[in-house]
Amino acid sequence: MSKKDIVTEPASVPEKPEKPLKPKKSKNMKKFKYGSMSFVVIALVIVLVVILNLICSMLAKRSPLKIDLTADNRYEISDESIDAIKNLKQDVEITVTFSKSDFTSMASYYQQMYAYYYGMNVETPYDMIPSVLEKYEMYSQQGNGNIKVQYVDMNKDPDIIAKYRKFYNNDIPEGSIIVFSGNNDNGRVKVITQEEIINMITPSNASTNTAITMNFVGESTITSAVLSVTDSNPIKTAFASMMNGVSITGQGYETMTTDFMTFLGKNGYDCTVIDIATDELNPEEYDFVVVPMPAVDFSADIIGRLGDFLYNGGNYQKNMLYIPNLYVNDLPNITEFLADWSIQVDESAVLDDTNWIETYLGFNQNVNIKLAINDTESVGSLPNETLPVVAPATRKLSILTKNNDSVATSVLKSMDTSYDQDNSQTGTRDAVVVSVKETSSGLDRYSSHLLVMGSSFMISNSLLTQTNAFNNANVIMGMLNTMTGKEASAVIPEKALQQALITPTASQMNGIKTFTIYVIPAVVAVAGIIVFLRRRNK
Repeated sequence: MSKKDIVTEPASVPEKPEKPLKPKKSKNMKKFKYGSMSFVVIALVIVLVVILNLICSMLAKRSPLKIDLTADNRYEISDESIDAIKNLKQDVEITVTFSKSDFTSMASYYQQMYAYYYGMNVETPYDMIPSVLEKYEMYSQQGNGNIKVQYVDMNKDPDIIAKYRKFYNNDIPEGSIIVFSGNNDNGRVKVITQEEIINMITPSNASTNTAITMNFVGESTITSAVLSVTDSNPIKTAFASMMNGVSITGQGYETMTTDFMTFLGKNGYDCTVIDIATDELNPEEYDFVVVPMPAVDFSADIIGRLGDFLYNGGNYQKNMLYIPNLYVNDLPNITEFLADWSIQVDESAVLDDTNWIETYLGFNQNVNIKLAINDTESVGSLPNETLPVVAPATRKLSILTKNNDSVATSVLKSMDTSYDQDNSQTGTRDAVVVSVKETSSGLDRYSSHLLVMGSSFMISNSLLTQTNAFNNANVIMGMLNTMTGKEASAVIPEKALQQALITPTASQMNGIKTFTIYVIPAVVAVAGIIVFLRRRNK
């Protein structure tokens, strides 16, 4: 038998063992895995939303997160107010004695009134006031003082109002805004009445019978109230605008005098009207006296009282502002009083055919002359030195050379292109002059000042508050603050409100707000829950 005939059986090959199968995960375990991941993701999203909300809340206290898209920036406050708020050293409480919805109702009511009486759709957006108050609260977080705004019902919260009545002599009516700074033992209160709130939005001087434009003066009212209750050095001011029960200014100047008193009141001057013939001009009660545009001469007794006030028993440190009447010249006793301070008010008016600027006061163009600052120390620093100073219908002032103890300085001059009615030769003329008398005690010097402004129309509201095109407000306040030793105050111009082309109503705005803040997030949340439940049940 040959080898090839021998058949050998192949050795048996062991079968390859099968790979052990992994145990299948149960359906419950799979649901648990995806469900847990969903809960983790949802938890992380919630945590991120909470953190983001906290960050936004903190940022909202430091800087505005709302964007003001209005053409007139009505919901923002001026840089002057922002700087004043940031520089506060004390806390302030602003208590509004009615609800935010009352502002909305007020806006609707007055809009309907203008439509009824004038047949025009005039926007009266009183509902912007709460938004403006929020800005005061927000910007105060960036300084040392804090402003807190609260809305209370006087009938439900009488204890809150009682706290303020301790420091306020008059009644606090419902519908007021109370501004307070201090503590339970010592505090100062300024009450913005409902009438003042209504007057925060008023027709501008540019309004006509066919077109009414509105101005917002609320910011200057609120800022001045805040500064008033935190001012450690208010200037007690006597407005000597009455004599024997009659106005000294004559017809036409009363409103200008009242407006100027209001202007000073908003800038830290505590103003009181006095009768210069019968009321006492007490140096212990007043720091500053204003004699505005007298149309009648003063008696020798009144002149003596003015002199005694400025002399102050040899202590000086008292001040006076005198503004002549454009239409009255024959005032011999007042003229002699001014001459004792080396100042003379000439009869002629200053004109300028080149350096003039248009105003709304009804004068010829060359009467609205521009002035230049001659003494920067008396004016102080200005926020914007490029704005012009205008003196409509100014009388020429002269500095007299007299053998007395006063030193007079020209503060504002006309340009070298000016002339006057008595002298056609061009050259500068004095328009504002300050005179000083002083005494010394050791190394200390004490002085009293008399400031004379040649133009009564420099203090017109049209130039002070109803426009930001002129520097009159800042220059006048700079001169008065320097003279009286008062810290610089914030001059807040009125804000011109532009008529909105598309103005949603308050209810429409609330609807938009509700839809954006509540409806959209709710829809997203419900959609997320539905997706989560569907995946969980797969």
